[in-house]
Amino acid sequence: MAAISSRSGDAEWAPHTVVSEEYLDPAPVAALAALLDDGLPAPRVGDVLPPLWHWVALPRWSPSSLLAVDGHPFKGSFLPPVELPRRMFAGGTAAFPGTLRVGDTVRREARVESVTEKHGRSGTLVVVVVGIELYAPDGTLAVTEQQNLIYREAAAVTGEPPSPESAAALVPCGPAVVPDGPDRWRLVTDPTLLMRFSAATANAHRIHYDWPYATGVEGYPGLVVHGPLMTLALAETHRLGDDDRHIAGLAHRNLAPLFCAEPAVLQSVPSESGTAVSVVTHTDPDAEPRVHTTLDLTFDTPGAS
Repeated sequence: MAAISSRSGDAEWAPHTVVSEEYLDPAPVAALAALLDDGLPAPRVGDVLPPLWHWVALPRWSPSSLLAVDGHPFKGSFLPPVELPRRMFAGGTAAFPGTLRVGDTVRREARVESVTEKHGRSGTLVVVVVGIELYAPDGTLAVTEQQNLIYREAAAVTGEPPSPESAAALVPCGPAVVPDGPDRWRLVTDPTLLMRFSAATANAHRIHYDWPYATGVEGYPGLVVHGPLMTLALAETHRLGDDDRHIAGLAHRNLAPLFCAEPAVLQSVPSESGTAVSVVTHTDPDAEPRVHTTLDLTFDTPGAS
């Protein structure tokens, strides 16, 4: 059976552009600042919106009746009718030719740019690339973005799923981003953080908050930390490092899942090309560091101080 159906209900699916006028609401911006709890002031109305914070400032709530069993909106409307159950946010790129400010009303244009079915040793997967453009109130282009989504088969569930009464469920709450040395921060995740980020971003995907679903249906060992949460935390290191250079663009990749309460760090390292590279790595002393998410930042004047 093909991984992509050509039809949704009685209509044949085709990529199309969705245009909307949306408000950069200060309330979810303040919610993200409270969630990260990293000591920096929350951007207020009129302040420049930090890079990637539009993911939270422009949440897209789907009607409950249009949610599939995994919590995502039914495929076959904006996104293609992919028949594979497991969805992952695989990364993407963004550029910032203009400026968005908290309280702006912006025009959002979104479209599916490509749908590619692939076959490999791990089975069938489908890569969907979504393009997004955000325009400032004066009509100038402020943000261009590509998001890469991967759909694949669910993992087989063998034996009894792990108990939720594990360290992942009992970790105490606290700040998500904690200083841990020069250009280094600990990323601390717990179930309340994942639940609040899901709410802030209108993300109903059950792998982030529903333990029985994540472990018993999709075969994960625990709750999955959101890819966008890790990426936003990495982008926040630019502000935490008191770096006033303007970010012209960025590229991010999610390489491996991070599970709730797993020890992880954020590291900021300047590269030879003038791009600052930040990564999320495992801190297990008995294993090689494992890279989960990477973020490459490009500045208007590479190498400038």
